[in-house]
Amino acid sequence: MTALNTAIDHDAPSNNAEGPRVSPPVAGKDLVIGEGFTAQSFRAREVDAAMDPLVMVDHYVMTESTFGAHPHAGLSAVSLLFQDGSGRFHNRDSLGNDFDLQPGDLYWLKAGSGAVHDEAPRPGSRIHGLQVFVNLPERQRRDAPMSVLVRGDEMPVLTGEDYRVRIALGSSNGVTGVAAPDASMTILDGTVNGNGTFVHRLAANRNAWLQAIDGDLSVSVAGSHYTIREGEALTVSSPAEGEFMDLQLASTRGAATHFALFAAEPIREPYVQQGPFVMGSAEEIDEVKAAYEAGELGEL
Repeated sequence: MTALNTAIDHDAPSNNAEGPRVSPPVAGKDLVIGEGFTAQSFRAREVDAAMDPLVMVDHYVMTESTFGAHPHAGLSAVSLLFQDGSGRFHNRDSLGNDFDLQPGDLYWLKAGSGAVHDEAPRPGSRIHGLQVFVNLPERQRRDAPMSVLVRGDEMPVLTGEDYRVRIALGSSNGVTGVAAPDASMTILDGTVNGNGTFVHRLAANRNAWLQAIDGDLSVSVAGSHYTIREGEALTVSSPAEGEFMDLQLASTRGAATHFALFAAEPIREPYVQQGPFVMGSAEEIDEVKAAYEAGELGEL
């Protein structure tokens, strides 16, 4: 998926070495494309720097083919499908993959030097999920493309009296799922309700992205309390050194809340984004666009 057409420069963000830093909640912007795609969209240029290494997060519903075949380079494109969707999501790419994603699945395409991708709902399907662009450090932007598919039934599930959390990638509470290509990345898809509290231990030198998918989410960090309203997100930066830091997540007013959490080590490098490309400069963006137009990123 892609929506941006202009190049955006991003300075290298810094981290707070003395204590945790929490950004104000920010609401996603409404995005409608055609008749079959609606989203709440978050872009790094509009959010606190602690979104790093995430570049873009779209919380979307897709019912019709919208984007067609499109290129990626210099980033990873990650699709996390929620379990309340229906039908099948046909996924193809120039790595030779051709399969259907089901509700609850995750697909990580590390585009690296470049890949061509296409995804579209099968007729009658309603795809609900997150489409996330994850930045790559400069040293990995020329890597050969690769991918990871995680089926929903392969994901460990943490359960308590009032929470249920799927470990889509990485680890939480001593339980480890499939490793992400970014070895520091953890992705959680969870629900808390009633008076329940779910705690994720955020390692030192990590940025966390917390998003309220359905319902309002209460977040407690180092004795401070925050509320993320439905459709909002916030970032948390842990100190560069020290012990784990607990993120306590709870529903508000006892209602069920569906949330997503992404946590990873920040890259802290400046970059330029233009649509589905992330590179170190505008000149490198032009080079990868020329390579795509010449057919050098592969074909479906």
